[in-house]
Amino acid sequence: MDGKREAIVREIPGLRRYARALLRDADAADDLVQDCLERAFSRLENWQTGTSPRRWLFTLMHNLFVDGVRARKRRSELASAAAADIPQAVSAPEQNGVLDLHDVLDALQEVSPDRRAALLLVGVEGMSYAEAADVLGVPTGTLMSRVARGRQDLREVLDLVRRRRILKAVQ
Repeated sequence: MDGKREAIVREIPGLRRYARALLRDADAADDLVQDCLERAFSRLENWQTGTSPRRWLFTLMHNLFVDGVRARKRRSELASAAAADIPQAVSAPEQNGVLDLHDVLDALQEVSPDRRAALLLVGVEGMSYAEAADVLGVPTGTLMSRVARGRQDLREVLDLVRRRRILKAVQ
């Protein structure tokens, strides 16, 4: 039993990295990792000894993330009517030199959750298409399509951000 626990603990840095990239909020990401670990330890018997816990843990985390997205969507639908009357208090920063990393992370939030998860598992976590497809519970072809479309969405959002920055500089 201790060997299983140690193997799971070794996967925590990857889980945190994936959660932070998915949620873009360190506290929410830590909560997601905590929920994932709680679920993993409560269902330790479901993981087969001798195999890497990586796929199993990432699958657990992805399912928790999807559940959270659905719950937030339901809550936001209820709150959207009340929020329509509140004026926007947030404005874009005035500085021209924003780091590319922040642009990419912001642009990732514009990509749909399914495509974002596929991009992060393949591009950041370095999983193969087959491993990522297994984690997300989709066929490999579907995952490949999500990655391709996610990359295209990311390029379009980044192009738009750069065009806006150029227009602001000209004005």
